[in-house]
Amino acid sequence: MVILRERFPILGKKTYLNNCSQGALSTDVQEAFQQYLVDWDEQGSPWERWVELYEAVRHAFAGLVNAGADEVAVTPSVSHGVSALASAFDFTGERNQIVISDFEFPTVGQVWHAQAPRGAKVVRIPAAGNSIPLERFADAIDERTKLVSISHACYRNGAMLDVPSIVELAHRKGALVLLDAYQTLGTMPIDVKQLEVDFLVGGALKYLLAPSGVALLYVRRELLPQLSPTATGWFAQANIFAMDHTTHVPAPSARRFEGGTPPVPSVYATLAGIKLVQSVGPARIQRAVRELTAALKAGLMQRGFNLVSPVDPGRHGALITVRSHKVDLLVKWLAQENIVVSSRDNNLRISPHFYNNLDDIHHLLDALSRHKALLV
Repeated sequence: MVILRERFPILGKKTYLNNCSQGALSTDVQEAFQQYLVDWDEQGSPWERWVELYEAVRHAFAGLVNAGADEVAVTPSVSHGVSALASAFDFTGERNQIVISDFEFPTVGQVWHAQAPRGAKVVRIPAAGNSIPLERFADAIDERTKLVSISHACYRNGAMLDVPSIVELAHRKGALVLLDAYQTLGTMPIDVKQLEVDFLVGGALKYLLAPSGVALLYVRRELLPQLSPTATGWFAQANIFAMDHTTHVPAPSARRFEGGTPPVPSVYATLAGIKLVQSVGPARIQRAVRELTAALKAGLMQRGFNLVSPVDPGRHGALITVRSHKVDLLVKWLAQENIVVSSRDNNLRISPHFYNNLDDIHHLLDALSRHKALLV
């Protein structure tokens, strides 16, 4: 299944399989950046227009995860979103534990550890290879747990957690759940209502095909009145144009978790990237990516390479990893052959998107066979 391949110029000169780090640049996003420059040049400072586009991004994010626009904060990064969320929690009581797993992206764990001076205690759940048994979550989550913070798919090996079961465990104990969907957003349908998560974060620069500088924080509507972040800014105010330095009046919506002046160029580009993803559709993208990852896994195993990601397609996302004992050198050598991939730990990370095809997969597999001394 080949979709809109002609919209991504890099595919004409490279085999691009590094979407887990950065989505490929599309002509749509290029044109969006150009439109920003035109608007800036012709209009000077059209803030009303820029805020309108900013709100369009909010609605686009909401549509991707089946949330209300009032439940979505547009933030400059997941780090900012999680930090703003953390600032709204009180850790002085008995319910002061944050449960995280070994699959978390560093920034998420770092933000929660940074709350220790405020009374937070972080409980870490260890992985068992490329999975984390549900029993480990059951053992860790108790009446002292305030929040369970989990990744939808691990950035190191692509493995997915059993989100519905973890949510059920947490809610049964009175704990809230934050889902980091950065490695799945844009590759599959995500429904926050169906998952019943309380919070969700994700960003635009990977599978949403946009640059850095724009991310989302979903906050379940019922929780908004009881959460007042102290990490804030003028875009978090009820009236962003009030310009009143004598008071703090946070927005009643999730916008209260936002900060200062947004990165306007990235707003243009993010809207273009999301529209492109929506034009294909998350369900169609999931089917296309599964076809590619199935061929990739089969090829890796046939060649005797050490597949790190789970074999079951229901247990991994768009990211597939294979073990290498000299992974940095392997990435470098593949780059010399115009194949773009990345690595974490000792894993080679391969992450196709809807615009990739089976020729890309076979080209990579042939290259890996030539460099098999770095893999076996």
